This record gives sequence, C-alpha cells and structure tokens, in this order.
Amino acid sequence: MSRKPGAPSDQPASDTDGHDDDNAPTNAERIWQVVAAIPKGRVATYGQVADLAGLPRAARLVGRTMSNLPKGSKLPWFRVLNSRGELSFARDTASWRRQRDKLAAEGVTLIKGRLSLKVYRWQP
Repeated sequence: MSRKPGAPSDQPASDTDGHDDDNAPTNAERIWQVVAAIPKGRVATYGQVADLAGLPRAARLVGRTMSNLPKGSKLPWFRVLNSRGELSFARDTASWRRQRDKLAAEGVTLIKGRLSLKVYRWQP
C-alpha cells in the first residue's frame, strides 16, 4: 500500500518497529470510540474527533467514516459537525433536518443553521 508518510489510513496502527499489532484498533474503530463517548446535548467537530482518536489532521477521514456507518447504527453520528458549528448536509435536505431534529431532541439549538460551539462543544 502506498501512501504519504504519516497520512491516516483505515488500517490498524503499527508498533514502533513498523509491524502491525493485531490487537490495535483500526482508525475507524478509534473514531467510533470517540463518537460513542460524546455525551447527549454535546457536539464535537470532525477535527476534534480526529484529534481525540489520535489522528491529527484527519477530519476528512472522520467524515468519510461517519458516512460509511451501517444502516441502523446506534452511534450518535449526528453529534459530529463542521468547525463552523454547522451541519455538513445541504441545508433543508431530509438528512439535514434529521440531524437538526436529533440534536434538538437533546436540547441542542441551531440559530440560522448554526450552533454555538462555545455552548455545546464537548470538552472531555
């Protein structure tokens, strides 16, 4: 597999010798663990999830991982949003409304399509 040194992948992390550790979680599993830990009524940005998963500068990998969740997943995907405090779906689409409604059910309020990260950002 060829990729830039230090670039994130969906492969398991390697130990310091460069050998794969069969027990190391994949990058997707690391992302899922962080997202699962976001409490009700709080949100995290894609970049914040990447950092907490030990994958700095991998916000796009977080987005791709979230978009590939299996149907019916119990993971609170809707608590992850962009760095501006906006939902990443096109405004007023069915997906945008679903995410907005799930957040509203937890007391997270959007004003003009944005929420206050100062108020709602999860600080683990």
